[in-house]
Amino acid sequence: MPTEIVDNSTESRFEILVDGRVAGFADYKLLPTKIVFTHTEVLREFEGQGLAGQLVKHALDASRDTGLKVSPLCPYVKRYIERHPDYQDLLSG
Repeated sequence: MPTEIVDNSTESRFEILVDGRVAGFADYKLLPTKIVFTHTEVLREFEGQGLAGQLVKHALDASRDTGLKVSPLCPYVKRYIERHPDYQDLLSG
């Protein structure tokens, strides 16, 4: 299943595409020094395939690459960071 993850800055969300179709997204609010993740969702027909994890990993890596701290209001992003300690340095105070 070919996937692609893009930052759709117009919609303020990272999107995971499967065969060119949006299968899920991670909404965010961009602030000057941090990114606030507000909601993550995978469409029902794509659930159970690990897409949310791929999406959040990519979004966190992109945040790190741009030097942004992360504020995980989204419960999924918060749990992902808790389960992957190598992302804990991204947490904003």
